Amino acid sequence: MSTFTKDASWLDWHPSPSKPTFVVPKGAVDAHCHVFGPGEEFPFAPQRKYTPCDASKQQLWHLRDYLGFSRNVIVQATCHGADNRALVDALEAAKGLARGVATITEDISEAELDRLHAAGVRGVRFNFVKRLVDALPFDTLKRIADRIVTRDWHIVIYFESQDLPELYDFFTSLPTTLVVDHMGRPDVSKPVDGDEFALFLKFMTENTNVWSKVSCPERISIAGPINGYQDVVPFARKVVEMFPDRVLWGTDWPHPNMKSHMPDDGKLVDMIPLFAPTTELQQKLLIDNPMRLYWSN
Repeated sequence: MSTFTKDASWLDWHPSPSKPTFVVPKGAVDAHCHVFGPGEEFPFAPQRKYTPCDASKQQLWHLRDYLGFSRNVIVQATCHGADNRALVDALEAAKGLARGVATITEDISEAELDRLHAAGVRGVRFNFVKRLVDALPFDTLKRIADRIVTRDWHIVIYFESQDLPELYDFFTSLPTTLVVDHMGRPDVSKPVDGDEFALFLKFMTENTNVWSKVSCPERISIAGPINGYQDVVPFARKVVEMFPDRVLWGTDWPHPNMKSHMPDDGKLVDMIPLFAPTTELQQKLLIDNPMRLYWSN
């Protein structure tokens, strides 16, 4: 049990998700998930914006097996700041079945970067969602990008669709592979063929180093879970069909900062064939792409 008291409004992860009807192919990767603490062993950062429930590596492995996945990509949770100990612990315990995306500061030593790489880290994440950060990390990210490009690491960027116009030139100046979280959180109340989403598609079309996760319909949907987040499907399917070799999928377990409801992870898995309707697209989305990005070096 954590010595930290979770936020009063915090929603815990689903205790008994449904068994998916969609059977993922053998070797499938959940390419976006997190571990929280446990806080007693891996304390949450003093500067955190939220205090979550505990969500351990063992609980993540249980979900992985239950849903039928073989591997995980664990993304450093913002509640841990740049203290990557919980992430490294999970990666080392996974014995090669997990890779990681860390949070680092520009004063990190080469020796520490080496240690993270040995543990399985292959990328770093930067948050450009204005309500979640005190300042946008332009200068820091550029300096870090110049250091990690030689390691063949990538950068995961999290932003919202309305902010892409002002971020576009900066993102296209970065030298590494970029992985966009959750399709840049499109506004699904607007047309899938409208100008706002067209800019995101242009971003991917004109910059072949840009990948996207087609994840988190529960965060993007306006209609919500009652209709199965169907308003997100056209957006995700377009990204998958246009860029089949540069897309990833993940559960986002344990779903940090969900306010309206807690998604059923089994039902999220059942959305995969709506995003990637053919066996070939599913193979790329769930196996070929994450293995190439995370396990090739």
